[in-house]
This record gives sequence, structure tokens and C-alpha cells, in this order.
Amino acid sequence: MPPKRYVVAGPGSRQSNPGYLRSVYDSLAAPDNRSIVTAVGFFAAGVAFLHSSWSEILKPP
Repeated sequence: MPPKRYVVAGPGSRQSNPGYLRSVYDSLAAPDNRSIVTAVGFFAAGVAFLHSSWSEILKPP
């Protein structure tokens, strides 16, 4: 009885699961999450602005 032959995937076919960072990026870049990602981004920018020295512009003279 001859040995069984196994089909080896060629170099062009990739069957592994995507990595953790790629799946996080794909979930953040999904159109369903766009409003949440935008809101978190604006909140982070506002906190960074208020924490910086530029926030003194808002103080009355």
C-alpha cells in the first residue's frame, strides 16, 4: 500500500488566522464603529488640549 499524499499549500495561499493587532485594527476601522472611534478621538484631543499650556488661552484676562 503506497503512503498517503498530503496536499501542501502553495506560497500564494495563506490560511492562518490574522494576528491580534490586525483584528483590532479591522474592528476599529469598521464603518459600524466610526462614530465611537471619532468621539473617543475628539475626547482625547480635548483632554490633551486642556492639559497642555495652550489651555491658558481660555482663561479670561
